[in-house]
Amino acid sequence: MRWDVFAWAVAALLLFAAEVLAPGAFMLWLGLAAAVTFVIVLLLPMPLLAQVGLFVVLGLVSIQVYRTWFRGRGTRSDQPLLNRRVAQLVGRVVPLERAIVNGRGRVQIADALWDVEGPELPAGAAVRVVGADGTTLRVEPA
Repeated sequence: MRWDVFAWAVAALLLFAAEVLAPGAFMLWLGLAAAVTFVIVLLLPMPLLAQVGLFVVLGLVSIQVYRTWFRGRGTRSDQPLLNRRVAQLVGRVVPLERAIVNGRGRVQIADALWDVEGPELPAGAAVRVVGADGTTLRVEPA
């Protein structure tokens, strides 16, 4: 067996092994490019520079295929706002705990107190949460 064919087989196996040890789907596609290069070099002998060029092109193509077709097509959650607490609060109507003076006030939602921004309103007025800026909720009269 020729040394270059053997080298591509070993490279493919090492890349697949690296993917198993540190999964992330990147080495898998490079291993696939090395395996295809192995088969092509086995069937069609070519100079070493052409082999490396073929591997680089196949590697770029395989990674692009992964990025285009497979990445981001994971399962969709039935609760997309699960860990986005502020986003869960948008649309809720709550009474003001502290009046909004100079654009700032406070509401209590469940067991948490939240700073709010909005138009001047007295304590106890009902407000609707319309958005957030960090941990400060933006409100409007309900």
